[in-house]
Amino acid sequence: MNEPIIKPIMNREKWAKLTIYEQLGNIGSEVGRAISAKRNGYDDRMEGAINRALDLFLATIEVLIKEKTHIYRAKEVIRARDAFMSLFYHDYFDEKEADKIEAYFMNFAYIARVRTLEEREKMSK
Repeated sequence: MNEPIIKPIMNREKWAKLTIYEQLGNIGSEVGRAISAKRNGYDDRMEGAINRALDLFLATIEVLIKEKTHIYRAKEVIRARDAFMSLFYHDYFDEKEADKIEAYFMNFAYIARVRTLEEREKMSK
């Protein structure tokens, strides 16, 4: 596998407006795509998803560092990124660890969705 080349893919200003739950939920989508591609032997898809995930991780870390009150969250995101990358850059692919990482990010996607539904409900009243 080639070394990942991180080129900003997405709009950073738009990304900064999302909640941390939405950001991590979206990162989780790319994490899930990378893991699924790895499991199914689609190396090109896996590399694309890894690069997109890394871009999203970096964008989130940038946002959190700019908001100086959220440094602890930036550290958590960095640890999550490192755990994600360790799946692909070790001698073997750890299925159990992949499942844990996917579950970690799914929690954020779930919270983001619930909050969106709650906001829509409030607006409709």
